[in-house]
Amino acid sequence: MKLGPFSFDAPVFLAPMAGVTDTAYRIIAHDMGCPLCYAEMVSSQGIHFRNEHTLVMLQSEKGERPLAMQIFAATPEMAAEAAAYVEALGTADILDFNMGCPAPKVVKNGEGSALMRDPERATAILTAIRKAVKMPFTVKMRIGWDAEHINVVELAERAEAAGVDAIAVHGRTREQFYAGHADWSKIADVRRAVSIPVIANGDVRTYDDLDHIREATGCEAVMIGRAAQGNPWLFRQLTHYLRTGERLPGPTMQERAAVIVRHLDLLLKYKGDYVGPREMRKHATWYTRGIVHGAILRDRFNKATTRDDFLAILREFFDYHE
Repeated sequence: MKLGPFSFDAPVFLAPMAGVTDTAYRIIAHDMGCPLCYAEMVSSQGIHFRNEHTLVMLQSEKGERPLAMQIFAATPEMAAEAAAYVEALGTADILDFNMGCPAPKVVKNGEGSALMRDPERATAILTAIRKAVKMPFTVKMRIGWDAEHINVVELAERAEAAGVDAIAVHGRTREQFYAGHADWSKIADVRRAVSIPVIANGDVRTYDDLDHIREATGCEAVMIGRAAQGNPWLFRQLTHYLRTGERLPGPTMQERAAVIVRHLDLLLKYKGDYVGPREMRKHATWYTRGIVHGAILRDRFNKATTRDDFLAILREFFDYHE
């Protein structure tokens, strides 16, 4: 798959996830072989008002490039201003626009997946962004608002006409949030309707899922979200599989422990001694999902407040030593 000046021979991308795909996790995913990571969505309003937290979210490191930065907005003017700011900042290589977030606090402002109900405004926003930036520009959307309003093909055609370079489609409606099953057939409809690359998203967790979604949709690329939480090894496995056909084994317990420590150290670096360990709690429970003593581990991790606390848990349950 090609996107602007970038070419991806094993296009398995990390989806943008609020509170998850920050710099720390993106670096880990990139090191595991993910060729393109999408950053967590950033508010155009926050950019407009130069909100300190928002500006921190726009930062990146050389070790995670190329990087796609995602913005969300309710109006063409705000979207264009934010897009131009991101391009001028130079911390990302690709700009993405969010038309898929189902969160009520986003939707009530006419942002995210609310735009699936307003094709004219969505088109105006995409057109304004395209005029505002020269960098590669993608959009992420759902298949519709609900089962009675599946309009992703119309929105995709409008996006292509507006000059968008690629479209990522999550095969669920806004009403579904993350429940039920992704409808890959609707993604296939988009693939047939447009000539720009389409990135398939939804329910890819295994080698077989990767085979099936590529066969079912015909898409050039796949985007992985929740299945990558606590499992960055999935990128190493799937990209290697696409290149060689070989199915690599999952991580050992020692590998899990080592990555937990690396992730924690990155969070300490970027978010400090107080926030870092507390944000690491959810990641640590994801990293150890499905293993023996999982419930006890979750309880212990959720009480950890320092690096030493995490190391003590890993020594006890993983026999891990730095």
